[in-house]
Amino acid sequence: MARLHALAIVTPRPWSAAEIAALLAGPHVFAINETHGFLLGRAVAGEAEVLTLAVAPDARRQGVGGRLLAGFVIEAVARGAHRAFLEVAADNTAAIGLYRRAGFVTAGVRRRYYRSADGRAVDALVMDRPLFD
Repeated sequence: MARLHALAIVTPRPWSAAEIAALLAGPHVFAINETHGFLLGRAVAGEAEVLTLAVAPDARRQGVGGRLLAGFVIEAVARGAHRAFLEVAADNTAAIGLYRRAGFVTAGVRRRYYRSADGRAVDALVMDRPLFD
């Protein structure tokens, strides 16, 4: 997972294998896996969060991200969540488009939340959506 995360994520920095393992050891964290991607999510107290979503660069725009998000929704609802949220770098237009197609809307902005690899401050968009009506 860490190798794929390093290929797929630029801002914020990719997570290490130890960081991913520590998250997965938590009681509320789950993984949705595909051959060319994965999503880590957390569901607790009626809310679900997309912690990270990584798709191999050569597999993008082939539906992997959409399938991972669909799996996230199914698992989050099964774990009792009613609402989902995530944060994404404001300059990650491809991910923002994917999340909007999945029903997420911008709920807020965290100014200068991330640091890019070149040291720039990048805003984070906080996005959310209901999981069912």
